[in-house]
Amino acid sequence: MWGHGPHTPTGGKPPDPLTGVATGKRRKRGEQPVVPDSQFTSYYGKPVINGPVWRSPDIPGYLFLGGLAGASSLLGAGAQATGSDVVAKAAKTGAFGAISLSLVALVNDLGRPARFLNMLRVFKPTSPMNIGSWLLTAYGPLAGASAASAVTGKLPRIGTAATAGAALLGPAVAAYTGALVSDTAVPAWHDGYREMPYVFVGSGATAAGGLGLIAAPDGEATAARNLALFGTTLELGAFKRMEQRLGMVAEPYRRGKGGKYVRAAEVLSLAGAAGAVLGRSNRIVRMLSGAALVAASACTRWGIFHAGKDSADDPKYTVVPQRERLNERS
Repeated sequence: MWGHGPHTPTGGKPPDPLTGVATGKRRKRGEQPVVPDSQFTSYYGKPVINGPVWRSPDIPGYLFLGGLAGASSLLGAGAQATGSDVVAKAAKTGAFGAISLSLVALVNDLGRPARFLNMLRVFKPTSPMNIGSWLLTAYGPLAGASAASAVTGKLPRIGTAATAGAALLGPAVAAYTGALVSDTAVPAWHDGYREMPYVFVGSGATAAGGLGLIAAPDGEATAARNLALFGTTLELGAFKRMEQRLGMVAEPYRRGKGGKYVRAAEVLSLAGAAGAVLGRSNRIVRMLSGAALVAASACTRWGIFHAGKDSADDPKYTVVPQRERLNERS
C-alpha cells in the first residue's frame, strides 16, 4: 500500500507509513540533529482513502431534509392528539414537503432515478443505504396522505392512519442517515458511529420543533417548544460526547469549512432554545427562535458533511488512529 523511493536511510527497509505528522526520536537538550526531522506526507501527496464523491448542496440537503421530515411527522401526530390543529397541519405538510425535496436532492446526486429504483431490487438489512431506500419508499406515501388529508379535510380516518404510520417510521427516517454516513471509511464519520445517529435524531427534532414554533399561534406552541428543547439538548450533548471520544479525529469539526458550520449551529441552537423559552407569550420571538433552530439543524448537517470530506483528504486522520489501535493490541 505504501511506496518508497529507491534509496532509504534504513538500508532498504521501507519507512513507516507517511501520515502528514512529524516523526522522529526526541533529542536531548543542546543535541544537534544529524539530519533534520521529517515532515511526512502520504504517498505522492495522495489521500489514504477514496473520499466521498457526494456533492453539496445535494447530500447535506438530503440529510437535513430527511431529519426534518421524520421528526415533523412525529410532531404532527403529537399535535393532532393534543388538539393543536395549526401545528399539526404545518408539521404534516412540512414533513411531506421536506421528504419530497430530500428525494429530489438524492436522485439529483445519483444522476438518474433508475439508480434509486435499483436499490429496491434487494432487501439487505446490513446496508444502511438499502434500508434507507425502503424506509423512504414506505414513508413518503404515508407522509403525503397525511398532509393531503390535513389540507383538504377529506378522508379523516385514512389521514389519521397515515399520520400514525408516518409518525412510526419518522424516527427511523431521521436516524438512518446517521448510520449511513458512519458506514463509510471517512474517519470523522465512521469513528463517530456511536453518537452520530443521536446527533442526527436530535438535529431533526430541533428543525421540526423550530418549524412548529414558526407556525404555532398562541396556546399551541407547547409541543413544538418541548420537541425543540429535547432536540437541542440531544444534538449538542451527543455532538460534544462524540468530539471528546474522537480526540484528534474530531479536529475537522473545529477547523475549516466544517468547523464554521458547526460553530454557527451551536450559536443558533442556543439562541433558538433561549428564544423558545423566553418568548412563550411573544409570537415574533417564537418565530425568530424557530427560524434559528431550523437554520441550526441545517448548519449541523453541512458541518458534518464538510468535516467528513476534510478528514478523508488528510491521511493523518486515517493512519494515526490505526497506529494507536495497533499499539494498544500489542
